[in-house]
Order: sequence, then structure tokens, then C-alpha cells
Amino acid sequence: MITLTSDFGTPYPAAMKGVILKRCDARLVDVAHDLPRQDVRSAAFWLTQVLPEFPPAVHLAVVDPGVGTDRNALVIRAGDHLLVGPDNGVLLPPARELASGGNGDDYETDIDAYELEIEDPRSSTFHGRDVFAPAAAAVHEAGIDRLPEVDGVTPAEDVVDLRLPDPELGDDGATGDVLAIDDFGNTITNVPGDVLDGHDTVHIDGEEVPVVASYAHAEVGQRVATVGSHEKVEFAVNQGRGDDAFGLSVGDSVRVDWA
Repeated sequence: MITLTSDFGTPYPAAMKGVILKRCDARLVDVAHDLPRQDVRSAAFWLTQVLPEFPPAVHLAVVDPGVGTDRNALVIRAGDHLLVGPDNGVLLPPARELASGGNGDDYETDIDAYELEIEDPRSSTFHGRDVFAPAAAAVHEAGIDRLPEVDGVTPAEDVVDLRLPDPELGDDGATGDVLAIDDFGNTITNVPGDVLDGHDTVHIDGEEVPVVASYAHAEVGQRVATVGSHEKVEFAVNQGRGDDAFGLSVGDSVRVDWA
């Protein structure tokens, strides 16, 4: 199985699939191709949430604002999974999640990074088709145990290490960052959801909002704080957009007070 993730929209992912299918008969599964454009951190976050739900697979992820520059191309082994994509940090957070099995165990010894040789791609603006899709097919055919034998694959001495930010937690509140906003406008932070336990209301940047178990526990149009499927605090509006209602964007800092 090969999963595909990008910020390409359409029709570019179809070209990547065509390249892969010329080289192998892997089952192809789309994760998403409408991720926020050129937003490496948001892409990394979504991959941490989605990829652990898959059985062992090759995961092709291309959110690549540095396409055509001297940034490297990578294959990363994470447990029983392989990730293929640009060396801009997008692969490391999901690799850690896959290697740990999502349970917080020590994972560093279960991740290996390899550099892909880039040889005269057809285009300097579409490495998804010309570099990463062929590499995904090649490593899929070789299998995880024979990864070092794949042509053009060598151990990477250094990689761009993106780490999603940690919140600042205190006795009376937390300061966090907005990691992502989904298509419903739900505004997802890095604040752990358990900080809301036992609280009926919290203050978001100084304004009081109710804490609810799900969106429909609030009146239509009401602003709320809740815990999403990602187990993080998110700000939402029942049948509305939380990003608009709270005036928040990806990367913004936000304060949650419960005292």
C-alpha cells in the first residue's frame, strides 16, 4: 500500500499515481490533497493524526515550498512504515508517531533516515511526480528490509527536524498555539484536552466560553471549547466556524484560563 498526501489540489496527484502504477501494482490510498498550501507544520500535524490508523505502508507526503532548490529528498523508516518526501521537516513528526505506536514509548532507535539521490528530474517544479513518486514505488517494491539496497538511497547524515510546539501549562491556565484548522473551521490547538476536565467554562484570550462534550451540546451559533478526536483542545461553533468566531489563524498563540 502507498498513501499519498499533498497540497496540490487537482490534477497533479493523478500524475503521481500514474508514475507509481507504471512501476508497481501497489494499492494507492489518498490521505488528502487539499492541505493548507505550503504549510509544512500543518501538514505534519495532520499526518500525525492520520497515518497511525494505517497498517504498515509507504507514505508519500509532498508539501514542498522548497521544490527545485537544494533541499534534500528523504526516505524514513519508522517502525514498520516508510515515509517518502522532502527534507523540510514534514516527515519527522509523523515518523515519531508511527515509530512510537502512538503510545509515547521511546522511539528514537526505531527511526532511520535515508537520502534520495535526485537525478535530472523532468521538471524543477514537480518533484512529486519526478522524484518522490518513483521513489515511493521503488521502496514499496524493495520492501522495508531491503531499503538500503534501493538505487540512489544512502544513509542521511542530517535531516531537518521539525517538532510541533509544546504548550506552556500552569496551575490556572495554558498558553498554546493553533496547529491546524479543519474544513469545518474547528480551531485545533496543541493544548492537551485533559486540561478541560472538571471545568464547565474556560476563558479563551479573556472571554468566557462553555466547555462541551461535543458541538451539538451547545446552541446553534454558540462558541465553545471542546476536545477533538486528536485529544487536543479545540475552539468551535455549533454549525459555524470557530476560526472566524474566535478570530484565530494557524500559528496564532492562544491563552486558555480555567481559574
